[in-house]
Amino acid sequence: CAWSIERPPGDTAGCTFCHTSSEERCSTCHQRHQFDPAVARHSEQCMACHWGKDHRDWEAYDISIHGVVYQVNKWNPTEFDFSKKLSDADYVGPTCQYCHMRGGHHNVQRLSTVYTSMGMSNADRGAPLWKEKRDTWVSVCDDCHSPRFARENLQAMDEACKDAGLKYTETFKVAENLMLDGMGEPMPKDLAPDWSGQHIWS
Repeated sequence: CAWSIERPPGDTAGCTFCHTSSEERCSTCHQRHQFDPAVARHSEQCMACHWGKDHRDWEAYDISIHGVVYQVNKWNPTEFDFSKKLSDADYVGPTCQYCHMRGGHHNVQRLSTVYTSMGMSNADRGAPLWKEKRDTWVSVCDDCHSPRFARENLQAMDEACKDAGLKYTETFKVAENLMLDGMGEPMPKDLAPDWSGQHIWS
């Protein structure tokens, strides 16, 4: 991804571990030693890559009402019959696969939101460029919810991303001003490394 090109190798090692396999191999989701579609339909299959500090998709799902419904009912075959194809699924709550691979379609990004990495979040999500993608996103939610409910939640996420993007931009402006004032020296080696072990401003 363009936004990660200039990151140090320690930051991108985790990206390449997943992105050089999951986008090219069936076994990332279907498991090489147990090639069973029923296994691939469990949300935990997505957790293998979509969790942790770089993207907390699993954590966000797991603590959401959808994730709680899944965790409580996933072993009940009358609520989650994983033997059925996704196109025939009638789950009591959505799994990652049910929404992102609606109908069994294998292009996961086809039904993703228009959200991107921090720093790119000030994009105009109301622009015509995004209309079809957003309308499709809402249509997935209205399997269970009203279209109004889905659109209100999409708008709330827009506002949250906009606020986060503004704070992100402000933070970088502060850092830039410190550098211009000659105060942007790296901290001592034993202080304040970031989460990947890289020292700030090194």
